[in-house]
Amino acid sequence: MPEIHPFVLIIDYILGVVMWTLIGRVAMNIFQRENSEFFFMKAFVKLTNPLIRLFKPITPSFIIDPLVPLYVAWFFYMIRFYLMPYLLGYSVMGMLSFPLESEIATEIYRIFGK
Repeated sequence: MPEIHPFVLIIDYILGVVMWTLIGRVAMNIFQRENSEFFFMKAFVKLTNPLIRLFKPITPSFIIDPLVPLYVAWFFYMIRFYLMPYLLGYSVMGMLSFPLESEIATEIYRIFGK
């Protein structure tokens, strides 16, 4: 992995956690109602509702409510994959993309590798 400034990593980690939290809300909504008393569902809804309200003006009305968090997560994906490398001056899109997931994969390989 190229040498990346810690500030850039922190921004990417925050964007990554937000993106995965939104995706987690959609996945959890398959098994739980949004108004469920289950602690994790309540946390996902409470953490993501402000973002969903923020993106409401640009959210198409034809998207059903349970999939709106996935639509919002797509914006965070696009920022992480295209905008951040572009703003940092990388000539290849995706060069900076997903350091959070790279770190997680490295740890999984280290723990379960041979």
